[in-house]
Amino acid sequence: MIMKRLFTLLVSVAIVLHCYAQGALNEIQLVEFVSGYSDPVGIYNAGDNRLFILEQNQSDIEIVDLNGNYQGKFLDLSSITLTGGERGLLGLAFHPEYATNGKFYVNYTNSTSNPITNGQTVIAEYTVSGDPNVADASSGVTLLSINQDFSNHNGGHIAFGADGYLYIGTGDGGSGGDPNNRAQDTNSHLGKMLRIAVPGDGSYSIPIDNPFVSDASVLDEIWSIGLRNPWKFSFDSQTGDLWIGDVGQNVKEEVNFEPAGTGGLNYGWRCREGFSSYNTSGCNGLTFTEPVADYSHSAGPCSITGGHVYRGSVYESMVGHYFLTDYCDGKFYSLSPDGNGGFDETLVLESSQFGFVAFGNDVTNELYAVNVNGTIYKITDPCDGLSASSSFDGVSLQCTAADSYQWLLDGAPISAANNSSYTPEDSGVYSCIVTDAGGCEFTTTEYISLVVGGVYLEGCTIQCSSNFNPLATIDDGSCTTDWSCGGCPGDFTGDGFINVSDLGGFLGVFGGECE
Repeated sequence: MIMKRLFTLLVSVAIVLHCYAQGALNEIQLVEFVSGYSDPVGIYNAGDNRLFILEQNQSDIEIVDLNGNYQGKFLDLSSITLTGGERGLLGLAFHPEYATNGKFYVNYTNSTSNPITNGQTVIAEYTVSGDPNVADASSGVTLLSINQDFSNHNGGHIAFGADGYLYIGTGDGGSGGDPNNRAQDTNSHLGKMLRIAVPGDGSYSIPIDNPFVSDASVLDEIWSIGLRNPWKFSFDSQTGDLWIGDVGQNVKEEVNFEPAGTGGLNYGWRCREGFSSYNTSGCNGLTFTEPVADYSHSAGPCSITGGHVYRGSVYESMVGHYFLTDYCDGKFYSLSPDGNGGFDETLVLESSQFGFVAFGNDVTNELYAVNVNGTIYKITDPCDGLSASSSFDGVSLQCTAADSYQWLLDGAPISAANNSSYTPEDSGVYSCIVTDAGGCEFTTTEYISLVVGGVYLEGCTIQCSSNFNPLATIDDGSCTTDWSCGGCPGDFTGDGFINVSDLGGFLGVFGGECE
């Protein structure tokens, strides 16, 4: 089914011609890639034309090619993994030098007979076997074990940054409200983003530029603190910036943004939940980094699924957009730079599908969405490349070529205004919806604010100009003025006199070149 794009511009009536530059993305489409998996929670690439699907409770890793063809089971960890609820096989990351060293890393909850270590978060290193589609199950080496207070909030995601270090997102230990205040406890690995160096020899070390290495009161592995349950995070493959989707408590879901190389931040939990206060006990004197976006549970979300910044080459409209969704309401959003240091939020898919738990990229940076029901989708924009513009020639409005048209006045369709041109009859703001042969719609990104009923208020008021508008009463700066009118140099208004009324025309061409 073709998803239609309706790109509505919110504008106000003004006196001048407005041009509004906006990315073309408005609505994405999910195209089924593979299905039939039991409980997938991640999809990853190893730098080649394969995709690795992580299954939480089945605790194994399956391989498909870029066409979705099954290639085999890569690794089965079911015998050592404790599953159920938020436990299981939760994370996978391939070493930056995987092509030569064959090393990769997993995050799972440990299954042992020891009540102390049972349910631990384990970060382990594995090696591929001689068969590139099969890992050596006996090669596992535990790098880091973290005791959990409760069964939930295990985090789980791991990823390598552009710096070559392994980042580990950990939850706050579970229950609700962080009863042990782990996220603010700098002597606990829980509720943190950790960063370690993994040389590929079954060991790890602390990067010398970790932000707290010189502070004896903070564990050396800690990169940032104050996270509740960073279920999914990712690095922008172009900029190295870190994006974190942190699952909220009862009120807010949040997105945290960290410019590349910025460590030592405190994202606020449990003192803060989103932009709001939560439990401020013991929070005096602390400095927090606010999220770039938060989402209220009152609107339907319950558990954010952080995504990726699209850096593929197929869909130009999606480039630079960070995509996210929510487990409960299934809506997809994008965040894109607003040019002022912040981000614009766009609802890009009004889906009612429940259970989206992960995003992932293939080797070409095309984007996928994972649903825990067993289906994985490719994220596409069927309307990529469609654009339109409108203009005014002093008499009628013109819209760029398309298969069909609909002119709007103040956002509402004008009856029978279905041609590429339209002569306005009423006051208001005009734009044009164009539709292509595939059913994609786009509203002109250039819109024209007119006042009708005797005069058009904007336009070129200089008579010597080739685009002089006799109906305009206020000059909009668009005039292309000659040096003389009617053979009288300097008489820009053409009234037969050279006086103060000609100054506007002179200033408009001052510094120009005579033809």
